[in-house]
Amino acid sequence: MKGFLGRLLLAFILIPLIFCSCTEEQDFNQFNDLQITPLVASSLIYLESDEATINAVGGLGNFYVQTINFDAFNEQFVSENLLEGTLFYEIDNTTSKQLAITIEFLDAANNVLDVESFDVQPNQPTTFMREVDYGPTGKNLNILRETSSIRVAASNLSDSTSISSDPEPKVILRTAAEFLFQLK
Repeated sequence: MKGFLGRLLLAFILIPLIFCSCTEEQDFNQFNDLQITPLVASSLIYLESDEATINAVGGLGNFYVQTINFDAFNEQFVSENLLEGTLFYEIDNTTSKQLAITIEFLDAANNVLDVESFDVQPNQPTTFMREVDYGPTGKNLNILRETSSIRVAASNLSDSTSISSDPEPKVILRTAAEFLFQLK
């Protein structure tokens, strides 16, 4: 009998404690507070030209001009949910040429929305790098949203006869981008 009373007393003490224990009310509406902001990274432009090609075009002229279709933000959902973007530019130049590289962001009517210009010195010992932000801490985000094409032009600002001492002289332009979206 003593064992039974002990268990009964223990049950009377433990059962109320279980129901009075610390619990937090469940919030099943947490989905409404959920924010999804993926960061999407991509390369955009790659341009490579050797010094022989630049010399063949002649001095003081464009050796490369191309307009590239860029409809990444034509979808309304994508355009409306873009929060910010960063474009990354890298240029290597081992040629003996001073070059000018221009990148123009164009809307659907070929109006220039933005321009990035680069004065590229000859025989650069290191890679030139530039980051350009669009959004709250940078340029107007509508530039990216309204861009329909990108025009790239590269010009030789030097002569057409000099040759670099580098075994394979060339200029390389690489661009990449990161875009942050708000999906929920």
